[in-house]
Amino acid sequence: MTWTEMVPLLKDAAVGTLYMVGVSAALTAVFGLLLGVLLVLTDRGGLLAEPLVNRVLGAIVNVGRSLPFIVLLIALMPFTRFIVGTTIESTAAIVPLTVGAIPFYARLVETALREVDRDVVAAGQAMGASVREIVVKVLLREARPALVAGLTVTVIALIGYSAMAGAIGGGGLGDVAVRYGYERFETNVMIATVVLLVILVQLIQMLGDLAARRLSRK
Repeated sequence: MTWTEMVPLLKDAAVGTLYMVGVSAALTAVFGLLLGVLLVLTDRGGLLAEPLVNRVLGAIVNVGRSLPFIVLLIALMPFTRFIVGTTIESTAAIVPLTVGAIPFYARLVETALREVDRDVVAAGQAMGASVREIVVKVLLREARPALVAGLTVTVIALIGYSAMAGAIGGGGLGDVAVRYGYERFETNVMIATVVLLVILVQLIQMLGDLAARRLSRK
């Protein structure tokens, strides 16, 4: 394949990957954050201590994290078809990407919140702050650098997941790598795809580190 033919192909594939990763990362940031906060609040000694609820949530998270993404991708096909009407192309891949990433990020959120100084939380309680105020103004505020760092790791994992989704018709760079690089033995396409993925990961990591450092200074 010539460079002239390859450029538009890679451009469309890169846009597909960014679309999949961007939407699933946004959904993961919202629902993973909520789930992580609930894991901390409902734990023993938490602000809303509910050990049974905590165990159920923990079990759900552990199951979600234990499944290899390719297995999850296939297992969720009926659900994906129900949600978006198809199991192929980039939009369909968003469903398993999000479902797979939410438990991953939730654990990172839980770890970040547990590292917040308990004395700061106790001070908020002593001043009569509500649970919502403590979560928003104390826990999440103090844990911002760790939350951003965790989200960066999650987005990078999503890029890897999206490439795997391409192996079964999910679109994006992974799909190009399989259809052209592997099945048609187009080595130059495979190399270009790998280079683009590496560049994308490096950019995400750099931006995430920069954001975390700035939040740490604040």
